[in-house]
Amino acid sequence: MSRLFYDAFKRLSFARQRYLGKLRSYWTAEARKQTRQDNNISYQTLPGGSPVANQSRTFRYYHGCHSRYNVFRRPRVWFFGFGVGLAVVFGMKEIVFVVNKSKCQEEEDVADEGTKDKGRYADAIGVSYDLLQRIKDEVGAPGVVVGVSVDGKQVWTEGLGYADVENRVPCKPETVMRIASISKSLTMAAVAKLWEEGKLELDAPVQKYVPEFPEKEYEGEPVTVTTKMLVSHLSGIRHYEKDPKKVKNEKEKKLNKDLMADKKIGTTGSEEKEVEDEEKDKQPGTRQSGTAKPEDLKCSNAKKPAKKKEFEQEEYYLKVKFENVIQALNLFKKDPLIFKPGSQFLYSTHAFTLLSAVVERASGQKFLDHMMKLFRELGMLNTVPDQNDPIIYNRSRFYAFNKRGRLVNCPYVDNSYKWAGGGFLSTVGDLLLFGNAMLYSYQALHVKDRAKSTLLPGYLQPDTVKTMWTPVDKTEMSWDKDGKYGMGWAVVEKKQQCGQCRSLRHYVSHTGGAVGASSVLLVLPEFSERAAVSTGGSPPRGVVVTIICNMQSAGLNSTALKIALEFEKAKTM
Repeated sequence: MSRLFYDAFKRLSFARQRYLGKLRSYWTAEARKQTRQDNNISYQTLPGGSPVANQSRTFRYYHGCHSRYNVFRRPRVWFFGFGVGLAVVFGMKEIVFVVNKSKCQEEEDVADEGTKDKGRYADAIGVSYDLLQRIKDEVGAPGVVVGVSVDGKQVWTEGLGYADVENRVPCKPETVMRIASISKSLTMAAVAKLWEEGKLELDAPVQKYVPEFPEKEYEGEPVTVTTKMLVSHLSGIRHYEKDPKKVKNEKEKKLNKDLMADKKIGTTGSEEKEVEDEEKDKQPGTRQSGTAKPEDLKCSNAKKPAKKKEFEQEEYYLKVKFENVIQALNLFKKDPLIFKPGSQFLYSTHAFTLLSAVVERASGQKFLDHMMKLFRELGMLNTVPDQNDPIIYNRSRFYAFNKRGRLVNCPYVDNSYKWAGGGFLSTVGDLLLFGNAMLYSYQALHVKDRAKSTLLPGYLQPDTVKTMWTPVDKTEMSWDKDGKYGMGWAVVEKKQQCGQCRSLRHYVSHTGGAVGASSVLLVLPEFSERAAVSTGGSPPRGVVVTIICNMQSAGLNSTALKIALEFEKAKTM
């Protein structure tokens, strides 16, 4: 502070001396000039012959000039100017100090809030980190990224391992990865919005919007495929397997396996183990001891033949670029239906390709343009189509295991044939935004006196999200046997069969599996939404968890559910 006073005084003193020096020179020159003019004028004498008048004139002029000069030397004026200068200097400094203080206070408040959240959820983060590390080691994933939000606020995002093994680039929250079939939930949001706006009828035949898709028959009878069937996987359109007989055989084997599992409940432990060993011996790629041969491994989960078979399908590795979604229909539009529409559940990514064509025609925009508009509205600025040409910062590389069990780069694929079903890239931060947007829209239904509420409306209407998150009859949820599929989401309903038995929590999720990628997005609404919102809480209320990794065939749903329950427990403590 003393240094500031000294510098200000020094500058003002220097400016004063310089100004007074110039002023002194100016008035002295003016006085001399006037004197020379007076000497050239003839003397006019008073009585007595004395040139007093001229001398008096010159003296008065010089004296007046000198007096004006002396005004600036008066201490009263000097101290007044110096005081004004100091007031200006310290006034500006006080303003800057107050502004900086307010900014620092805001930063401290944010830091305190973040520290408070980390402290509150420290135990949950520790347990969840251990769970994540376990699943990473189990599947051999080079990198994993996790994101968790509680009541709409991010409380934990972290990356484990490497996004790029060759260049030792670590995973971080900003890492961009393939989200695979979570793309179906994003597409469902676009469908629901068009439905709310009256631009799309869910029960209308798809040919109303996409006449390029031919009318279908099943066993010689004409059948109707609707948009509602597409979003619930009840359309009968094939997945990656083209042979209907193989698909039906797989469904029968699965049904028989479930029946055998029910019978196992009454067997002893030794009998159950014998049955399991017999099933393992029958699996291809295994020895009599149950150990898989390294040379028979196609990917990291060779002990799971269903997933292995799926990733051996040729269409997973397409390199053909389709200019639009209508052109992508050529892959399957002439193929026969596997089942009668509405009769059986058959998970189908191609059904969502047809859905993207419906969205394109109903919206009047190209499908990708329409989806990018949705992402901008939700603030998902890092969610983009999985295209090879654009430079996408923080994009991860993708990995798999070869037949010898060595980590290798996945081959190049072009996902333009399945934008809607599995063709987007994103970050955990963007997926948390999307999950909370859906949760907010859903819980606005439980706000007391919605008409009088000051809350902003959700992206979708509450009744729309409730319909999306309601299980559809005849569907199933492959990643959790306790649930069913809704519309673009898998749903587990709240249920408890008897006292002291396992109590199922209501949650929704969607997993994803693509070449070199696995993902999950799970939304766990607050246990009692109506009570929470009516007692002062505002939506979204609940936990949203998302996990993405750069290794295919990693089952992440159960890990995400455990993490969500840990954070919910920490929240209520």
